Amino acid sequence: MQVRISGGARVALESAVVTHGLPYPQNLESARRMQQAVQESGATPCIVAVLSGTPCVGISDAELETLAQYPAPSKIAMHNLGIARAMQLTGGTTVAATVYLAHQAGIEVMATGGIGGVHRDGRDLSGDLPILARTPALVVCSGAKAILDLPATREWLETYGVPIIGYQTDELPGFYTPHTGLRVDATVYDVDALIDLWRAHRTLGTAMLVVQSPPAEYAIPRAEMDALLERALRECAEAGVMGSATTPWLLKRLAELSDGRTLRVNLALLTANARLAGQIAKRLGVAGE
Repeated sequence: MQVRISGGARVALESAVVTHGLPYPQNLESARRMQQAVQESGATPCIVAVLSGTPCVGISDAELETLAQYPAPSKIAMHNLGIARAMQLTGGTTVAATVYLAHQAGIEVMATGGIGGVHRDGRDLSGDLPILARTPALVVCSGAKAILDLPATREWLETYGVPIIGYQTDELPGFYTPHTGLRVDATVYDVDALIDLWRAHRTLGTAMLVVQSPPAEYAIPRAEMDALLERALRECAEAGVMGSATTPWLLKRLAELSDGRTLRVNLALLTANARLAGQIAKRLGVAGE
């Protein structure tokens, strides 16, 4: 592993959103916006990726641009991280692989859009969840990806000791929408309160999720989002899309059905989450922790 950026207030950023979450050039735009938001908060962004088999904590802008346009990049999680190293693959790291590599590099704060979770068929579980259950990391997100079973994901996190802290919200957001009806474990309204909760929790050995709603000017009402999801899921099943191809297919179809609104809210929440993560990392750095 190469740790390109060491010391100071650092925020880890996943790269699977670049390689598999958004189309080009929006993927490159989103990554640069996240980096800028972290920097404006007084912290240092560290995009985590695997380049030619080498896990890198921090990549250059030229490497980021290459990754954003890389032909057939790998989606690298924990189950294939060793394979990627041995086969010298290039690709984006998921939340799980990013949290793992960031922890190895001494970074405790990460920002993303939405974590993986329990799939709606109940038969599949994202590899993000087990890593969150055994890694002390503070992960800023807007809940789990909307295409998942959110109540089951909420229950799994509770069962395995991962608290959900709402930043200026008392509900677990639904990624594109602020409302799901699912309660968080605690609500705070400023960064200092988040830091206090993190100090109390981090010795327990599991992650802590800090969730905030998507920016209000871009958020999609819950009823409208539910209708879009129902149609996209039905069409996905009819098209016979399965496995790792499901999420990219659904995200693309949701963008089409919403005339690009889901894409716009995705970009907005990624930036907002990076900004909050930067503020947290900066505050931790000032405290010398």
